[in-house]
Amino acid sequence: MQSLPKKSLLPFTEDHEAFRKEFGEFLDREIVPYYMDMEKNHSVGKETFKKFGDAGYGCLWLDKKYGGRELDMLYSIVYGEELNKRGLNGVLTRLSSDTVAPYIYAHGTEEQKAKYLPGVASGDTCICICMTEAEHGSDLAHIETSAVKDGKGNYIVNGGKIYISNGMVSDYAIVAVVTNPNAEKPHKGISLLIIPTDAPGFERKLLNKIGLNSQDTSEYIFHDVVVPEENLLGEENRGFYYLMQHLEKERLMGSWGTLGMAEYAFELCVQRANERLVAGKPLGAYQHWQFEIAKAAAELDQARSYVEHLTLLFMAGESVNTQVSIAKYATSELAYKISDLGVQIWGGPGILRDNAIARQFVDTRHYRLMAGTSEVQLGIIAKAIGLGKKK
Repeated sequence: MQSLPKKSLLPFTEDHEAFRKEFGEFLDREIVPYYMDMEKNHSVGKETFKKFGDAGYGCLWLDKKYGGRELDMLYSIVYGEELNKRGLNGVLTRLSSDTVAPYIYAHGTEEQKAKYLPGVASGDTCICICMTEAEHGSDLAHIETSAVKDGKGNYIVNGGKIYISNGMVSDYAIVAVVTNPNAEKPHKGISLLIIPTDAPGFERKLLNKIGLNSQDTSEYIFHDVVVPEENLLGEENRGFYYLMQHLEKERLMGSWGTLGMAEYAFELCVQRANERLVAGKPLGAYQHWQFEIAKAAAELDQARSYVEHLTLLFMAGESVNTQVSIAKYATSELAYKISDLGVQIWGGPGILRDNAIARQFVDTRHYRLMAGTSEVQLGIIAKAIGLGKKK
């Protein structure tokens, strides 16, 4: 398959490229042959986390004393690119290692770090994060799941969370709860608790969704779940601020993911346009389709340049809060747009479940919702440019 040559702005070294080759070979050997089974089973399974951990791909960024490899951010980007170029969209093992584990690393006590992080790095432990509630969606400031102290050194947790990625395979969940319902502002009364998923009173169920079928998405219910106060992550009533603190990098890395999905969909478009014959000529010989695919190529090149630019700024310590919302919005919309184009180019086969472009179509639809909907990102951008302010 073909795409435009990539001239990266990022300072990739020979070591990064050696890692790319090594990790790609691991995926081809250990993951690709089993991916369709994962899709049918609606889960990658706990054994997949263990495969990544045993091979040293558990927590690339983490300190060696906790089982990590202390590798820079570019390795995580390579990691994602290799998954994306194979269409392994539902293998979201790095949500545990790269998205959730950093909360414990940044805000946990030394005891918490020693208890949880080595297991995540080895693949023996999976952790998820629970923010969203059915009635509040992306409005995290007004969640209702409560945690009330019982006077015996515990919190009693009641409520529910929904749309939890890796929820069925997780051993622990970091849960956003209300610990001060009388706070001056609702977001100032939110805390984060680490809750084991085998705790009495805890229930979970698999949600039957379209797309990302190999990544299980769950609903959690808490009925008087007893959680020791020592499971509080960071300071009480600071949970909302912790969530916001991590969103910048999460959205940047998420933009890399959706960019990769867009690029894979684009390659499928080019492949099919060159192979499919219409009236004796390849579809790609017709000007209409040439222009449609060329426009997609131009948008892809612009998106990659922008995401790489933001990555360089982020690595230099610059704040890119608003810019990552632009990237998240642009790349997730583009990934879906190109996947839709691909279905049109493929025609009838493009709507068959086992076809890669069909999977791209339903998988990319998720990312216009995940980590803040496209409308949330547009709202952030609108606020940043001063729209709606009273004069």
